[in-house]
Amino acid sequence: MSSKKQAILVCSLILLWYSSNIGVLLLNKFLLSTYGFRFPIFLTMCHMSACAILSYISIVFFKFVPLQTLKSRNQFLKIATLSLVFCGSVVGGNISLRYLAVSFNQAVGATTPFFTAVFAYIMTLKRESWVTYAALVPVVAGVVIASGGEPGFHLFGFIVCISATAARAFKSVLQGILLSSDGEKLNSMNLLLYMSPIAVLVLLPATLVMEPNVIEVTVSLGKEHKYMWLLLALNSTMAYAANLSNFLVTKHTSALTLQVLGNAKGAVAVVISILLFRNPVTVMGIGGYSITVCGVIAYGEAKRRFK
Repeated sequence: MSSKKQAILVCSLILLWYSSNIGVLLLNKFLLSTYGFRFPIFLTMCHMSACAILSYISIVFFKFVPLQTLKSRNQFLKIATLSLVFCGSVVGGNISLRYLAVSFNQAVGATTPFFTAVFAYIMTLKRESWVTYAALVPVVAGVVIASGGEPGFHLFGFIVCISATAARAFKSVLQGILLSSDGEKLNSMNLLLYMSPIAVLVLLPATLVMEPNVIEVTVSLGKEHKYMWLLLALNSTMAYAANLSNFLVTKHTSALTLQVLGNAKGAVAVVISILLFRNPVTVMGIGGYSITVCGVIAYGEAKRRFK
């Protein structure tokens, strides 16, 4: 594939990833705030169930890609680990919000590219140039500045949040290995096909323990709001698109690039949410996210020049 076609493909995947992720984010906010659907773990389980079903239909019935079988027990363990780490990052992030302000949670989450760089070096011995690492400074600093204020500090909440951030970074690196390793290479749809059911099996008991009244409340809300089931189905379908494009972006770029683009996506999501929900903004917030975008541009240029 020529470099021009490769660039167009990567840009298209990033656009799909951005639009599907932001769509899921906005629908999540609408469900949680308008409909009172306060079950984030169950919602994540719905997302992964949709990923499992749609991946199976896409591969087995429509044959978009050939069905790949697992080649070894070690490969299965890696996929299971990916699913467990993914679930841990989501659950940990939700728990941390019970103890930390959202602004501080965002500030901690902005360190994800740092953890990604560390795990990428440990697991693959891949080292970036010092200029590339330097470009991460404004990316992280911009989100920290945008968080603003002085949120209350809670030790347990901080430990859970930093653990969830590290887990998210570890997932991205492991995901990149599973998509590119010659001996255990899986295409994106097959990886999602095998990962999703494991995630559902992990999230089901977590839902029953942490959200015991989810079935009763969900059925009640479904009767009260006739469009809730449609919104839940649409949200889960978009989550499939978000997860699939996440894998594809990782495959065609790198885990570290994915995390940096993720920070920029946060800035885009903030702008869209401001336009839709009219939430107030501060000069510090606008300045911080502007610094983040500049950091992303600098990172991309550093990756291009110092390969």
